[in-house]
Amino acid sequence: MLRLPREEDAPAIFEACQDPEIPRWTNVPSPYTEDNAWSFVRGAQRGEGHEMSLVIAGAVDDSLIGAIGLRQPAPGVGDVGYWLAAPARGRGLTTRALRLLCAWGFEELALARIQLHTLPGNVASERVAERAGFTREGLLRSFTEMKGKRVDITMFSLLPGER
Repeated sequence: MLRLPREEDAPAIFEACQDPEIPRWTNVPSPYTEDNAWSFVRGAQRGEGHEMSLVIAGAVDDSLIGAIGLRQPAPGVGDVGYWLAAPARGRGLTTRALRLLCAWGFEELALARIQLHTLPGNVASERVAERAGFTREGLLRSFTEMKGKRVDITMFSLLPGER
């Protein structure tokens, strides 16, 4: 299930982001503080910026197991990013969440393209992208700045009708 973050999610977000794999592969700050978690929740609730940040929640107890977001860097284009808490990995939950968010982006926002960036070597995120129907487009060298340094990214894309 995807939903907006709630205040009671902040402790679980903080705990999940202590896993070094999350900041290793994402823009999540390291070290990740309780203030970071509260800022994420409050920003998502206010709808700050051009991004929708959602919680991936368990179907049984509605507890937070991860996060996923969609932003629009240009008209008709969506960028997605995600992370999942370690205990929830390996069960296809991120793939399902990504499919749901992309379907919404195409249907409600009329996006022409949704793209996804992974850092080279992030095999788990690449598998999620491919299972959700994304096409690997290639390596973009020195594409963006992340935590103070330029990094390469692997670009994936999904177009309407490919899901």
